[in-house]
Amino acid sequence: MFCCRSIPREIFMRISTSQIYDAGALNIQRNQSALYKLQNQLSTGRRVLTPEDDPVAAAQALIVTQSQEVNAQQLENQGNASSQLGLVDSQLSSLTDLLQNVRERVVQAGNTGTLNNSDRQTIATELESRLGEMLGIANSQNGSGDYLFSGYQGSTLPFAINAALPAVPPANTSPVGYFGDAGERLLQVSSSRQIAVNVSGSDVFMNAKGGNGTFVTSTGGNLIAPAGANKGSATIDAGSVLDQQKWQLALSGYGWSTPANPAIQIRFSVVAGVTSYQLYDISTPATPVAISTAASFTPGQAVPLVTTSPPAATVTDFGSQVVVHGQAADGDTFTIKPSSSQSLFQTMQNLIGILRSPVGSASNTTSEYTNALGGQLSNLDQAFENVSRVQATVGTRMRELDSLGDTSSDLEIQYKTTLSKLQDLDYAKAISDFTLQKTYLEAAQQSFVKISGMSLFNYL
Repeated sequence: MFCCRSIPREIFMRISTSQIYDAGALNIQRNQSALYKLQNQLSTGRRVLTPEDDPVAAAQALIVTQSQEVNAQQLENQGNASSQLGLVDSQLSSLTDLLQNVRERVVQAGNTGTLNNSDRQTIATELESRLGEMLGIANSQNGSGDYLFSGYQGSTLPFAINAALPAVPPANTSPVGYFGDAGERLLQVSSSRQIAVNVSGSDVFMNAKGGNGTFVTSTGGNLIAPAGANKGSATIDAGSVLDQQKWQLALSGYGWSTPANPAIQIRFSVVAGVTSYQLYDISTPATPVAISTAASFTPGQAVPLVTTSPPAATVTDFGSQVVVHGQAADGDTFTIKPSSSQSLFQTMQNLIGILRSPVGSASNTTSEYTNALGGQLSNLDQAFENVSRVQATVGTRMRELDSLGDTSSDLEIQYKTTLSKLQDLDYAKAISDFTLQKTYLEAAQQSFVKISGMSLFNYL
């Protein structure tokens, strides 16, 4: 008699055919999905395809990508800034060459012994052409049609002939007006740096200091009746400032008769063949006031700008001196005034006017012409130095952009390296995982075929 043991009921579990198919299909789909993911990683070379692959790495990669895009924009801005500043630098170089040429012609015009009035007229005509060329440089544009020297007003023509002036402007009056502003167009070239990509036309063309930059020397005319131009052969240089602090203190602290109009006059007198000079306060032109005692004069001598007591109330040292060459006539004078801004166009116009005035008349003696030309030559030198200063500023900005470009390029490499560590695939590991996952899928497929083929009908 057959005997069987008692088997617990919980060992038996009824599994339906649909459960077998569902479980098999689910396992196959899961392995296919894993294999598909590995295939995508291998084909793209990236480990993190979606945030669910590595949430922390995905978040960090997003931050790094945003920083990388900002850095790329800043690199583009640096390129744009460098291009625009390069154009400005090119125009300033052209202006420098023009001023150098003008200076050579002005020095040539100073040869009164070899040039006549007709020769000076020819030089004046050439300077008029140079003035037009200078105006063209001042109104130059970039590739977008914006004016380089108009400040914020990129679409506004910055320089134009002043319509309010007569055809021949009076001396010391600029024939050209400025219609831009003093603004600077800024570009963000780094996270903490904005840089100006233009320079103001007023800074380049309109604001050069006259004379030696501190004060201006000029002829004051002869005081002996009939009054007129200086009669001697004396010429005065641009002067020298030996102590800028003394000049500033004396200029503001001296008791001028008209404080708003400080000016010093050097008067010469000739008695029995002996020449002497004396300083006067002419801040009130109608009532000059002696501020020093008479002192003997020798041609080529440095004349210190120092008051004496008496006739001045106290001794005041202006920390400056001028040198007078040649022989002064009795009653000849020279004037010294603080420098004021003078436009390049005004200097050019003054030079043209001086060259067009015939030399040799009572109102325009050779010494008067030489002094006037020398004064404007000093103004031209100041303008030249001003343009050089502005060009040096532009060059400094361009060097800074080069340095920022190197820094931004290094940052770009760092960002790419960081993103590679966060996102890039380890191919050796991925290929190994792909092969293993393929084995899992094949095993799941084959086992599913065998299990699904099992049926009680096969035993009936």
